[in-house]
Amino acid sequence: MGQEDGDVSEKLKSSSSTGVTAENAFCTQLRGEYTQQLIWEAVVRGYLGFSGLFLLYYGWTLRNVDTSQAVNLLDSKTIQGELGWISYPSHGWEEISGVDEHYTPIRTYQVCNVMDHSQNNWLRTNWIPRNSAQKIYVELKFTLRDCNSIPLVLGTCKETFNLYYMESDDDHSVKFKEHQFTKIDTIAADESFTQMDLGDRILKLNTEVREVGPISRKGFYLAFQDVGACVALVSVRVYFKKCPFTVKNLAMFPDTVPMDSQSLVEVRGSCVNHSKEEEPPKMYCSTEGEWLVPIGKCLCNPGYEERGFACQACRAGFYKASAGNVKCAKCPPHSSTYEDASLNCRCEKNYFRSEKDPPSMACTRPPSAPRNVISNINETSVILDWSWPLDTGGRKDVTFNIVCKKCGGGGRQCEPCSGAVRFLPRQSGLTNTTVTVVDLLAHTNYTFEIDAVNGVSDLSALARQFAAVSITTNQAAPSPITVIRKDRTSRNSVSLSWQEPEHPNGIILDYEVKYYEKEQETSYTILRARGTNVTISGLKPDTTYVFQIRARTAAGYGTSSRKFEFETSPDSFSISSENSQVVMIAISAAVAIILLTVVVYVLIGRFCGYKKSKHGTDEKRLHFGNGHLKLPGLRTYVDPHTYEDPNQAVHEFAKELDASNISIDKVVGAGEFGEVCSGRLKLPSKKEISVAIKTLKVGYTEKQRRDFLGEASIMGQFDHPNIIRLEGVVTKSKPVMIVTEYMENGSLDSFLRKHDAQFTVIQLVGMLRGIASGMKYLSDMGYVHRDLAARNILINSNLVCKVSDFGLSRVLEDDPEAAYTTRGGKIPIRWTSPEAIAYRKFTSASDAWSYGIVLWEVMSYGERPYWEMSNQDVIKAVDEGYRLPPPMDCPAALYQLMLDCWQKDRNNRPKFEQIVSILDKLIRNPSSLKIITNAAARPSNLLLDQSNIDISAFRTTGDWLNGFRTGQCKDIFTGVEYSSCDTIAKISTDEMKKVGVTVVGPQKKIVSSIKALETHTKNSPVPV
Repeated sequence: MGQEDGDVSEKLKSSSSTGVTAENAFCTQLRGEYTQQLIWEAVVRGYLGFSGLFLLYYGWTLRNVDTSQAVNLLDSKTIQGELGWISYPSHGWEEISGVDEHYTPIRTYQVCNVMDHSQNNWLRTNWIPRNSAQKIYVELKFTLRDCNSIPLVLGTCKETFNLYYMESDDDHSVKFKEHQFTKIDTIAADESFTQMDLGDRILKLNTEVREVGPISRKGFYLAFQDVGACVALVSVRVYFKKCPFTVKNLAMFPDTVPMDSQSLVEVRGSCVNHSKEEEPPKMYCSTEGEWLVPIGKCLCNPGYEERGFACQACRAGFYKASAGNVKCAKCPPHSSTYEDASLNCRCEKNYFRSEKDPPSMACTRPPSAPRNVISNINETSVILDWSWPLDTGGRKDVTFNIVCKKCGGGGRQCEPCSGAVRFLPRQSGLTNTTVTVVDLLAHTNYTFEIDAVNGVSDLSALARQFAAVSITTNQAAPSPITVIRKDRTSRNSVSLSWQEPEHPNGIILDYEVKYYEKEQETSYTILRARGTNVTISGLKPDTTYVFQIRARTAAGYGTSSRKFEFETSPDSFSISSENSQVVMIAISAAVAIILLTVVVYVLIGRFCGYKKSKHGTDEKRLHFGNGHLKLPGLRTYVDPHTYEDPNQAVHEFAKELDASNISIDKVVGAGEFGEVCSGRLKLPSKKEISVAIKTLKVGYTEKQRRDFLGEASIMGQFDHPNIIRLEGVVTKSKPVMIVTEYMENGSLDSFLRKHDAQFTVIQLVGMLRGIASGMKYLSDMGYVHRDLAARNILINSNLVCKVSDFGLSRVLEDDPEAAYTTRGGKIPIRWTSPEAIAYRKFTSASDAWSYGIVLWEVMSYGERPYWEMSNQDVIKAVDEGYRLPPPMDCPAALYQLMLDCWQKDRNNRPKFEQIVSILDKLIRNPSSLKIITNAAARPSNLLLDQSNIDISAFRTTGDWLNGFRTGQCKDIFTGVEYSSCDTIAKISTDEMKKVGVTVVGPQKKIVSSIKALETHTKNSPVPV
């Protein structure tokens, strides 16, 4: 090299140690291609420090990875002064100084012995303690020269270097030993720089990260092996990752170091102050130092709310009653708090909160007294009316109690009224502002105190708030005589006696006796008697007379007794009261013997009938049930239509409700008699419940009212978990209502269609078992439903099915396809047995047929029985022996039960007791439900697949369609390629749709016939 080259080299050497200033001088002097060539020659010869190369990149930046989860064990950029790493051999790696973009001094190592063969230059770091880490990361930032851009180095220049490590428990190794190190990886540059990059002042910095570990000793060394590359280590950072301290779901999780590279570390969190665990909080620390899968959480204690990542106390004037991550609430009216962290707010003076009031409810006080009390006296009864208090205390549960006092003259010496005094509707807990008090004594002073109370009245020490009114009852007529006895009869006289009225209401002056011949009420005779007996003479022999007696006081006559009928003797003898007793005993004995004979006869008949026919037993039970014969231990259904007055029947079997206890929420539908609503029923001292309310429409006829109440009279007789429960009726106000329990999921058919294929077979069998249990109960009572269908089964939120719809008389629909009519209503053809359709013969056996249809509906998820067939076609098909096919995926045991219910002979159908037993066995043995009905196991009399069709006689498409009663499809198949039975046997449902068979009913008919035809085709001999 000449003198000029030597000068350049000297300049380059000086620039390697002077940083940015030298760089600027260097860049100013070196211009042109020749000068650039000299630079690279100097670099190759080792004259130019490698720092001069990477500092040519103006604005060069060391970009670091996110260190928020990393803990540095070594960072060469942060070390002040020399790094002091060991280089072997000594003329290999060289430590140089430089500055970064912020002019901060940094130390780097370089090597560029690319001209010599077999380079093996090692650089080892100082001992690095691993702390608690097992998995270590090494981040290298370096630049590397492209060998192709260096002349005369082919075969000796490399573009990679190697990274090694050695574990050690302490810093003891001063002498370098290659064989003690383990190779981590060979490091190659993603980008290397060239002479052109140098000219453009571009230096390409590479960043590589490698994993080391797991490390088991206390520390380790890193080593870098150069095998002939031109490389500069700009920075070396050694670190490990950890999951940092964090707060999640109000639980604190500490700094956590991953244990190894394969598994997650489970870390249990601890709740922040003033909180408690709802579910144990925990998270998992990943090997990348990330928190994963938060589980559980903590809840702020009562009196504390979540703010940020902590639980802070509620301020004064606010409260929080329970644990939870909700905000503190402001104290409700008439209450306050005076300290932090309050659980509830204290009521102001004379304000209270009952035990049932939530903490969020305002404090309230007792109501003021009722106002404007008005009394309306009618002899020995009084009607009291009043106005609501001016102040209800801020509550809606205001009720009224009546205190009755009987007083002497001037209102003194009052005492509580006797128990004989009655209050209508009741004495306490009144929600309306009126009450009727009856059975008071005549001409007596009374004082009535009307208390207004609410839910906090018992908590107040203040005096009662009431309004008082004093009245004096009028002189009243006596009450009716209840019993008239016949003491003696003769051919023309009758001797009668009676007791004084229960309430004489004064001194009885005399009695009026009215009598007349039966059926001649307009021609009567009246006589008066001083005492309680009388003999009436001048009567006709062997004639029935009607007698009525009433008492008289100074206030006038009382009400006449009810009518009593007595008959005079036909001959000359008379019967005294003593003789009449003997005669009555004899007659009673005779009647008892007759009744005993009848009972024995019935029992024998039932026993014999059971052996002959179970169905006969049902008929006898129904017969005597309709005759109201009740045997011991047997509850019997009573037909409410046998009562002359429907009100008598409904009040005998149903509970009368006060309309004020019923609130209607919304209209959910329209029924036969009016609207069907959902609402709530709140009876005194009982919990409010959800109910369904049927209302009788305005403008109803007397017959409609009778039929409407008749359904309630029927339901009121039933008490079974699978029968819809009647809560009561409202008949004393309008609208007339029937109130039943509320079934959240509505009718079973709609519910199943909405949740198609969403239940297990066991769940469906459970529903069917409930229906069968309810029908068994009805059958045992002698009640025939007549309209058992999925639409008349209601289902609640617990999937409990209950039989409903007990109306016996129905308004006929305009649609002639709806049903055939019979006395008492319409017949649902698709659900009704053949004998009930043909002969109007409804029994428990016909209900069993209907149950089979319900079973089919349930297993098909609410599909319409017989699909689109008309009622006339259904009647004809069933009469000819056709039956519905099994629904898709129907267990064979359930389909067999359907077929048993559809036996033409009603005596062969199972009783509901047997049906319940069968379903119980299936539930106890679920494996029996896994056997699905398949085509090979199907009976031959499925719908439109009769067993008596001669398939071998089919020769053409027309023969086939006519033979299977699908002749209406003949025109559709005309002209298509299905001209023979062989081709027809291969037709699919999709192909049927293509040729025009789109209705489900005919599709099912044709599919059924195709399967029979296919079987016949397979079994037929093949012509030779």
